Amino acid sequence: MRVIIIGAGQVGSSIAADLEDTHEVIVIERDPARVEELNYSLDVLAIQGDGTAVATLEEAGVDSAGMVIASTDNDETNIVACSTVKAISDAFTIARIKNTEYLRTWERSEKAFGIDFMVCTNLLTAESIVRIVGLPAALDVDPFAGGQVQMAEFEIPDGSPISNQTVQEADRFDSLTFAAILRDGTIEIPRGETVIRPDDRVVVIGSPNSVQEFAQTIAPDESPGTAEEVVVVGGSEIGYHVARLLEERGFRPRLIEQDHDRARQLAEELPNTVVMESDATDMAFLEREHIGDADMVVAALDSDEKNLLVTLLAQRLGTERTVAVIDTTSYLELFETVGVDVAISPREVVAEEITRFTREGGAENIALIESNKAEVLEIEIDDASVLSGRAIRDAVGELPTGVVIGAITRDREFIVPRGDTVVESGDHVVVFADAAVVDEVTAKL
Repeated sequence: MRVIIIGAGQVGSSIAADLEDTHEVIVIERDPARVEELNYSLDVLAIQGDGTAVATLEEAGVDSAGMVIASTDNDETNIVACSTVKAISDAFTIARIKNTEYLRTWERSEKAFGIDFMVCTNLLTAESIVRIVGLPAALDVDPFAGGQVQMAEFEIPDGSPISNQTVQEADRFDSLTFAAILRDGTIEIPRGETVIRPDDRVVVIGSPNSVQEFAQTIAPDESPGTAEEVVVVGGSEIGYHVARLLEERGFRPRLIEQDHDRARQLAEELPNTVVMESDATDMAFLEREHIGDADMVVAALDSDEKNLLVTLLAQRLGTERTVAVIDTTSYLELFETVGVDVAISPREVVAEEITRFTREGGAENIALIESNKAEVLEIEIDDASVLSGRAIRDAVGELPTGVVIGAITRDREFIVPRGDTVVESGDHVVVFADAAVVDEVTAKL
C-alpha cells in the first residue's frame, strides 16, 4: 500500500520507520534539511513541500495512495490536509490533533473535515497515565478486546515476593500469561524454568482482575484503590484530562497550576479536584502541602525539564511513584535512568495508535513494547488463520519463534489459552510478538 505521511517530526518519522519495510512510504515535509535526512536514513521517498497543497499531494501520488496520515504539530494544518486529500482522492485519512474540541466535533459527525480517523494526542496520553494509577510497579497498561484483556508491563522491585522465583513458581494466577521478560535491552520469551530477577521488566497478558492481583503480589506494601492520593502538576490539556478521568474513576486528585486564570477555570470544570494555584517547583510549597505523602505525582507541565525537576523534587520528599510527560522521545530512557518511575511520550502514544491502521492482517489493537522492539496485537481469527479450528499446540509450530498467545475472547468471554484450547473463527486472540516477526504473524493469523 502507498502511504503518504505529512510532517516528518518525531511522530511522522516514527511511523515512516515502522512502515518502510512493508509499504511504499512517501513523506511530505517543509524543512529541506529534514527531507535530505529522511531520504538518507530511511527507505522512503521524502518530498519537500506543503502537505495541504494539491500540487504537492499529486507529486506524492495521492491518487493511488491507500492512506494519508497528517502528523504535523499543527492541528489546523492536519485538518486542512485531510480535507484536501478527500477532495481529490479516495485515500483513508488520519489526522493527529491536540485540541479535544476538534475531536468532539469529529465524533458528532462521522468523517467531519474529511477525516476518517482522528487521533487526539492529549486525550490518549491522559488515558495512558490513568491506566497505570492503582497498579503498583506498572510501567504501561493497554486494554484489549473491549477491556476484557489487559497487557501490562511491570518492573520487578528488589525484594519483591516473586523476585528470584521461576516463572512456574510465580505463575499462580487463574487467567494470566507471562508473555516476555525484558532484561538488559533484550527480550526473552519466558519458560517455566526462567528465573525472574530484580529490575526485570515483565510483560503479562490476562484478565484485568488477574493483572491487578499480579500487581499487588509484586508490591504487596502498596494498596491501590480510589483512596490513593494523586497529585497532578500542570493544568495543561493533558493535566486536565488526567484529573477529569481520575474523577470519573472515583478519585479526588489534587492539581497544581501556576496561572491564575487557568487555575480558576480548572476549579470550575473539575468539581472533585482540589486545584492549588502555585509554582510546583517551590520546595516550601511542596513541603507545606505534604506532596511527599502522595501515592503518585504526575508531572504534566509544558517543559520536559520542568517535569523532570518536579518528579525529582517529589521523590526527594517521599512520593511513592512519579510519572512524567516527556515531549522529546529521545529523553525517555534518560528520565527513567535518573529515577522517574514512568516516562510517557505523547508522540509514542499517538504513533502506536496510528500504526494499528497500517498493519496487514487487520489487527484490532496494537501496543508497542520498548520503543517498537516487540508488539502486542489483538487479531480477530477468520477461517484462513492457521489457528482456526485447531488446538493451539497443533498450530503453534506454524508460527515463528518469539510469539506468545496471551489471551482469547469468545462472545465477550475470557478464555485462558492452553495447549488443548481449540481456537474458533471469530475469536479475538491477543498475542505477543517480537518486532522481527510481526508481519509474518499477522499474515498467518
